[in-house]
Amino acid sequence: AKQSWWERLMESAMDCLSPKPSYLTNPTLRFVRKMKHAGCTRSAIDAFVHNYEQLRSAASMMIPEDAIFPVDQLPALEDISVQPDRSLLQHTVMLKLNGGLGTGMGLEKAKSLLPISGDDTFLDLIAKQVLHMRHASGGSLAFLLMNSFSTSADSMALLKHNFPNLSNEGELPLEFLQNKAPKVSAADLSPASWPANPELEWCPPGHGDLYPAMEGSGTLDRLLREGYKYMFVSNSDNLGATMDLTLLTWFAQSGAPFAMEVAARTDSDKKGGHLARSAETGGLLLRESAQCPEEDEARFADVNRHRFFNTNNLWLDLEALQKKMRLGKGVMPLPVMSNKKTVDPRDKASAAVLQLETAMGAAIQCFGAEAKAILTPRSRFAPVKTTGDLLALKSDAYEVTPEHCVTLAPERKGVPPIIKLDGSYKFCDQLATLIPDGAPSLLRCTKLTVEGPFVIESGVVFEGEVKLINPSDQPRTVPAGVYKDATL
Repeated sequence: AKQSWWERLMESAMDCLSPKPSYLTNPTLRFVRKMKHAGCTRSAIDAFVHNYEQLRSAASMMIPEDAIFPVDQLPALEDISVQPDRSLLQHTVMLKLNGGLGTGMGLEKAKSLLPISGDDTFLDLIAKQVLHMRHASGGSLAFLLMNSFSTSADSMALLKHNFPNLSNEGELPLEFLQNKAPKVSAADLSPASWPANPELEWCPPGHGDLYPAMEGSGTLDRLLREGYKYMFVSNSDNLGATMDLTLLTWFAQSGAPFAMEVAARTDSDKKGGHLARSAETGGLLLRESAQCPEEDEARFADVNRHRFFNTNNLWLDLEALQKKMRLGKGVMPLPVMSNKKTVDPRDKASAAVLQLETAMGAAIQCFGAEAKAILTPRSRFAPVKTTGDLLALKSDAYEVTPEHCVTLAPERKGVPPIIKLDGSYKFCDQLATLIPDGAPSLLRCTKLTVEGPFVIESGVVFEGEVKLINPSDQPRTVPAGVYKDATL
């Protein structure tokens, strides 16, 4: 909570009595002071201090190739033989991470409010999934969003308007808020300052913030008090990540504190984090691209060497999570990633800053040998990170199932089409100029490349590898027809 006027007065008085207040000589305390004044929770402050001390220690934040081993074999969902136990649903919560604005796609609202199928947004389909599961199981399934201050109002307004019966049983709310973290000056590792817009002095701390946000908001304690034991977490832009009873039953019977769903890497997954084993402990860990030294990038991208990537679909035992948080005095000791940016993202001449982020999947190494990973079909991974992803998702390469799940069409055999759009289609409104009549057929398309201005008319079918190349400034029209292994 924010400091009271009395606390601020006493702190100011102590500053006056001391020639060099501690927060001026101790850089960590300068961040603590800033976060207290902003009303950050103790858990948020402790998590940031843990990350900042890793940065200041000058210890390498990288995970080199010689520190890990590839993971060769994992249990697969298709090989699991368990009897799905519907009674587990009443002790389970489904959590969606919903803090992203989708600014990289030109959006000024939650990415989950982007229409995907007809008028249905990500959030509409998620809510329909939850309601379908509740109806099909004849019981309850708790549902939560981890929103940000930027996404909360619009997201909750949509749910209230479209799904007034979505509320949870008891007193469990539908949301809690993620934290914010101060940006760090790259010049001297002090708190970044930007008087022109102080809001730009803050940034999201990455989805590893799940753990301190649950702790600091009281959500973790409340879930346990109300009898919940298991939690399934996924991104709101991944509509393939539905509540799966077989997976839930497997996880509950395994007794594991933590499990990560992984999928087989393809060429389109070269940049994403992959699963590995620590050469030191033998335990599972997650290596993100930001943690890979430059000299190891080729082996990082080798999908035959590192075969599995993190889908960010996670299963947690809430009792084990609470125990881990208490052992860490409120901190999940995740590895930190430092991303260099400018304090004003729109002003490349503004001061350089470091944004400290953590990944929630990295907790797999915090739970030691008991943590598990399981190979799941590609159908459980259908995220949208770029307008190319959005184009694919809107096409017939994907289907919306009766359970309101968006999944790759069976004919795709688990492999999504590769879509390469040039920078002129980076934003959603720009994509709309390319496909004003809707997405072309990509069911049998392996790769689509678009360079230059085009208008794809209704009835276009792309098959195999297709390239659209237009060096001029004038849009070219692609008329209805079938284009197979062609360059236009």
